Amino acid sequence: MSAQPVVETVELTKTYDGTTVVDRLNLRIEEGEIFGFLGPNGAGKTTTILMLLGLTEPTSGVARVGGYNSTREPLKVKRITGYIPERVGFYEDLTAVQNLAYTARLNGLFGELVMKRVSESLDIVGLSKVTGQRVQEFSRGMKQRLAIADILVKAPKVAILDEPTLGIDPKGVHQILDLISGIAKERTMTIILCSHQLHQVQRICNRAGIMLKGQIVAEEPLEKLGKKAFTGRRFIIEVQLTEISEDIIGHVKQLKGVVGVERSGDLLLVTCTEDLRPQVAKAVVAAEGSLIGMKVQSHDLEDIYMKYFAEG
Repeated sequence: MSAQPVVETVELTKTYDGTTVVDRLNLRIEEGEIFGFLGPNGAGKTTTILMLLGLTEPTSGVARVGGYNSTREPLKVKRITGYIPERVGFYEDLTAVQNLAYTARLNGLFGELVMKRVSESLDIVGLSKVTGQRVQEFSRGMKQRLAIADILVKAPKVAILDEPTLGIDPKGVHQILDLISGIAKERTMTIILCSHQLHQVQRICNRAGIMLKGQIVAEEPLEKLGKKAFTGRRFIIEVQLTEISEDIIGHVKQLKGVVGVERSGDLLLVTCTEDLRPQVAKAVVAAEGSLIGMKVQSHDLEDIYMKYFAEG
């Protein structure tokens, strides 16, 4: 973990009319991460984002982006941060190029550099063939691509994306997610992805934070999040074999910690109190079975989310 995270909040708190919306939030996001920011409406996500961007002041605590204090140095924060709100807005009667050129000039770019940055950004998001088309003629998916290009023109260290795939068809969703993931890797850009589409977060994010009632109730790499959420619950090991015999089933059932064994197609599902993969492998070999593969069933992010949501 680096000494200086790209995004950090320390005891960040926001109160409106006596109601605490964000409650002593401590968040740390490292350079190059794609961080999934989850939570139901009213959880405090949008207020947190506004404080990170310096668009609203915290009641107490500190928010920093790129080492800058979001309250005391909001302009410096804005220079290194890109933001796509849930409802993207452009000048509809202008072309894609004109919209991006305007953004470039607002961010201090001039001359040949403006068109160079605009052209590169449109090419990356796959809009190079519609540069002269007015934005009012764009589909929802094209506007989302243009919003990403708008961020790329600015070349920020951090990008905050609020529901970037909302209203887009399934094919377009995959393309947008691949685009976001590729940009994060190629440019070492830190991305905060706010979404209600849990499978999308699970697909591209390194870590996720679940926010409820103004607090982060879970913040882990996705593979650890399930283990933490479901501590004390049983493991299910999927065992793939060339052939399933009663002898193999018998050997596996005798293992300490195994509470059930059942067939499911060409798989053997072993329910146990802990991860017994090494012991199961030995039992299969002892029964002269041929093992093809084995894995522990992972908890879907939706299961994890709903578990915390129910408790909240």
